[in-house]
Amino acid sequence: MTTKAITPAASAYDRGHECAQARQAHAERPHLQLQRFAGFIKRSPETATAEDIRRFQLHLAETATSICNRNRIMTGLRFLFRVTLRRLDLATEIYHIREPEKLALVMSADEIKRLLAMAASLKTRVLLSLGYGCGLRAGEIVRLKVKHIDRAQNVIRIEQSKGRKDRNVMLSDEMLGLLRQWWKARRSYDTHLLPLQEQFLFPGRKPGTPMTTRQLSRLFRETAEAAGTKKGVTLHTLRHSFATHLLEDNTHIRTLQALLGHAKLETTARYAHVATGMIAKVESPLDRLSRPKRKRPEKAQKNHQEDQPPA
Repeated sequence: MTTKAITPAASAYDRGHECAQARQAHAERPHLQLQRFAGFIKRSPETATAEDIRRFQLHLAETATSICNRNRIMTGLRFLFRVTLRRLDLATEIYHIREPEKLALVMSADEIKRLLAMAASLKTRVLLSLGYGCGLRAGEIVRLKVKHIDRAQNVIRIEQSKGRKDRNVMLSDEMLGLLRQWWKARRSYDTHLLPLQEQFLFPGRKPGTPMTTRQLSRLFRETAEAAGTKKGVTLHTLRHSFATHLLEDNTHIRTLQALLGHAKLETTARYAHVATGMIAKVESPLDRLSRPKRKRPEKAQKNHQEDQPPA
């Protein structure tokens, strides 16, 4: 749907677009939600009512829009009414749905080892190793540049990732060796376009650009199929596995929070729910019932009786 098709909303669209560009508050810009909402009510959002918002939210539910997408859409609309149109009365009518909390899917160490062994190329192995060995997101992997590899401090710098935050992750000897192998095998057709420090480790088809996250996800799926992984895993499962395995190895949760780049400790603490190694080590009270009770030594029992206060 184009803005020309919704003539009454043109002025609101312009203001919404300007606000979105100025703030860049959401990944999906509010003016896109304006178009969708205006198309639903068939008039300018400036004339919207609380009933229109209620019907729109019901429409999203009836069309089987996922909870995540519904919340994203309503976040854009709330930005529109609160900031652009100054309709605070309508902004308060917008609610978000609590998403069901699901345990993150985690691969075992043996499954990870088999996955990396089945990588069809050195490039694929390096990409997947960065996901598991450093806990990087897909976008962080593909945007890595030469300048981000700090061999002096043995860290990889992640710049302006999710939440517009920088962070450091470990650069292990194994990872450094793989990166060196890849740099020797990497295509060098873009060396004349960018300075060495600004060159992407994984260039895309167009010179001067990185490979896409879609390409990376496709490589992961192909490798997972070759490894015979039956779980419904995704590339992000490597990051979940990274966090869970470190937690099982007694890595301090604050350190793990810094490695993952989480703003809240509660987000990192969720991995305790899927750390099967930690959970399996907990002794069940059922096992204690079957154990014979140990008799107290007579001396200790006598001292215990003497310590009892008189009735």
